[in-house]
Amino acid sequence: MKAYDKRLSNPYSLRVCSSLEEKHGYFLVDYSGDHNRNVHFEWEKKGKVVGGISFRFSDGMHAVSLPEAPFGGFFFYEKISSSSIDNFIKAVSQELACMGMKSITISQAPKPYELQADLINYLLFKNDFVQERLLSHHFFIGKKKIKKLARNEAARLQSKSKACDWRVSHAPISNFSFLSDIRTWNQQKGYDVTIDENRIVQQVSQFPDRYHLIALKNKSEVLGYTLSVQLTPDSFYYFLSALNPNSTIKNGGEIMLGQLFNLAVERKVNFIDLGSSDLGSEANHNLMFFKTRFSNDISNKVTWTRQLINE
Repeated sequence: MKAYDKRLSNPYSLRVCSSLEEKHGYFLVDYSGDHNRNVHFEWEKKGKVVGGISFRFSDGMHAVSLPEAPFGGFFFYEKISSSSIDNFIKAVSQELACMGMKSITISQAPKPYELQADLINYLLFKNDFVQERLLSHHFFIGKKKIKKLARNEAARLQSKSKACDWRVSHAPISNFSFLSDIRTWNQQKGYDVTIDENRIVQQVSQFPDRYHLIALKNKSEVLGYTLSVQLTPDSFYYFLSALNPNSTIKNGGEIMLGQLFNLAVERKVNFIDLGSSDLGSEANHNLMFFKTRFSNDISNKVTWTRQLINE
């Protein structure tokens, strides 16, 4: 283990804490649904926090940022030099080794969430982290562009809604029966479903204003659902979605995405994260093609690992 360069890191210092000094925009960094608090590492300059990363420790002494969350990784609240980021990575790695951790796993947030993500990924590679997984996320970025697309989609779909007698709406979550529908519909289509329903219920209960459910209906029959999450104040994440495979409605996915854009306009967010399009061993090209209509950028989420102690 290489020690970080204290000369280069001056006037920066590492602080380890059980709770964040200030509330983080990404609310899952301090999620406590299972009563095991995260451990936070903060990078300070003259008493001011300029960056941070949060970990959860497993019983087997593995540090993960962040387990069962869309991503974790390093976040910076202002632009700092590459040497300072490098020294932060080294300081965190050294501290985790001193705590007896056997390995480190970091799912670094894509670039729209952390503008220095490309540099962070490069420096993780240079600090002996090994790429374990890579997922490509589609994004639609730009508040004015979101508003324009939402307006165009609304005009295009308005006439179809009258002809087909469907309606789409969004509302806060009042019950969780939709989760079993999403699971069943996706399984019927042959998709792998890895929904942790208990965790979703806990998170919605703890942060009800962050979750929004979009429903597509024909009279009283529900044809599809989309669950979106405001992971940060200026973004929406297209988390879960499914259409009833027995439904004959066309373009149901587009209709619900159009409503997601309307919601984004209401909340005045800067970007929408449409998530990854992955089939495990290969890319889901059909889903990627669908998302290209509603995206104007692509950014990768990289999961890195580093062994500290050979098991």
